[in-house]
Amino acid sequence: MSPRTVSVRRLPLAGVLRPNKPSDIWFKPASSVVASAAIPNLTLLALGRLDLMMYTMAGSFCALYGHNLPYAARARALAGVVLGMFASIAVALVTASLTSSAVILVMVGALLAAAQKTLCDATRIGPPGHLIFTFISSASLFAPQTIGQVPGHLALTLGAGAVAWLVGMAPVLVRPHGPERRATARALNAAAAYAERPEHAPARGAAAAAVHAAWQSLLATGARTAARRALERLVVRAEVALAAPGDADAAQLRAWAAGLRGAGAVPRPGRIAGTDEELLGVEAELAVGTPSLWRRIGPGSPLLPVALRTAVGCALAGYASLALGVGRPYWALVTAASLYQANVTLTWNRGVQRVVGNLAGVLVFAAVVPFAHLGPAALVACCMIFSFGAEALITRNYWLGSLCVTPMALLVTEFARFQEPGELIADRIVDTLVGALLGVVAAVAVTNRRAGDHIEQALARVDTARESADRTLASAAPGPAALETARRSLAGALVELRAAADTAAGEWWQRALPEDRVVAAERAGHRTLAATVRRQPLGPVTAVDDTGDKAGDPSGARG
Repeated sequence: MSPRTVSVRRLPLAGVLRPNKPSDIWFKPASSVVASAAIPNLTLLALGRLDLMMYTMAGSFCALYGHNLPYAARARALAGVVLGMFASIAVALVTASLTSSAVILVMVGALLAAAQKTLCDATRIGPPGHLIFTFISSASLFAPQTIGQVPGHLALTLGAGAVAWLVGMAPVLVRPHGPERRATARALNAAAAYAERPEHAPARGAAAAAVHAAWQSLLATGARTAARRALERLVVRAEVALAAPGDADAAQLRAWAAGLRGAGAVPRPGRIAGTDEELLGVEAELAVGTPSLWRRIGPGSPLLPVALRTAVGCALAGYASLALGVGRPYWALVTAASLYQANVTLTWNRGVQRVVGNLAGVLVFAAVVPFAHLGPAALVACCMIFSFGAEALITRNYWLGSLCVTPMALLVTEFARFQEPGELIADRIVDTLVGALLGVVAAVAVTNRRAGDHIEQALARVDTARESADRTLASAAPGPAALETARRSLAGALVELRAAADTAAGEWWQRALPEDRVVAAERAGHRTLAATVRRQPLGPVTAVDDTGDKAGDPSGARG
């Protein structure tokens, strides 16, 4: 048993505002949200009904989601996002039509934010997570509403959501395996980086996570074409480098990754000995169902403490804003909701970024508001420019994205009528400070004592997966399907262990963590992974295009 000593961890400031490298696909959500918003926005502008734009924006923002997912999975995910947005807006609008009590509205907003946070984390929908849902539904709670208007407003959201779905799915016509190619390229590049610095533990963790993410992308439902099977073999090559970095050719790995750009031929490593044209372990894993949503959010779920923090923090922020007499308490609520990450340390980091970004963002708003007040067309243009800029900057650092998000949120309030800029700026500053302060207070006060238990559970899963892989290796002639499944099960367990350890390391009021056991389990697990990879000799490399036809480029380094 690990000791029960409780320690308090420092909250950092160094590096919190440092810009990162931009996402390799930042332009996809940025351009998608502009394209999906253009049709409804310009239609409302022509009709002179910009007061309805908040409801169409709810649907248009759905285009921000799912850009890392293969298209078959993206179609379902985007549909789920649109339906989730529809349900959130429905609850908000019906509540707003039935009561004008700010106390009730804040409570409903806090509960909605907690539910949205939990479901987005459980489904792993990815950025921007619950924040868009919370922003739109919280604003809708405080929009004057009658029950008779609700169906029409919901129809606007659903219609704009349908446009967003079409925009999100449009690239499938040009590059049907684009998301899988990008995930595979990331795995190859991460494996190359580890091969160049095998002594660097973070590089190994990053490579393991990238390989696992590539498998998750390839295991999503969709036709297993020759191109997808070729991508699977490339991920196996990345696993080979991860298992034996000293023997890996980093330049070759990077060349394969470069060959996955565009729509050129997919480099095709030779099949693993003992199989035919398919990796049988993939078929075995596809036959295993994923855990139900209830298991991911039910009793004992690691998501529940964060959900409780979200509900408490949002309620505190909203009620404090009301007590201070601010006319838009949902801004404080949304600020608190935006903070909550996997642990207290990450939540603190987000709080610092949110405050800095919002305070700088109101200065941007003050600079552009004279232009936005020139007329409705200028207002719409500003909102669309800021929506693009937010996605272009937010992957570099959250506070940079807030430089565009904040003025856009302020401009949204002016769709019905132009308002006094000074009042808007003052309210936003107060709500930002109140929401960030009370949001962090709630994160510290609502402790997550289960974080240590989740490490123990992750350690047990790693031990079980490693023992299963060892038994497979000990057999006289392990089948390729068994080796493939054992290897990926162990790789997934190791990634989950590292995530659980990182989460617990950033929590306050935690008992001492079993760091030595985590390190020992990771070392033993990676040794077993190396053994499973070495049991499957690999053949030569050819290339295959996205339709499954072989190409004559043996390196695949084109496109």
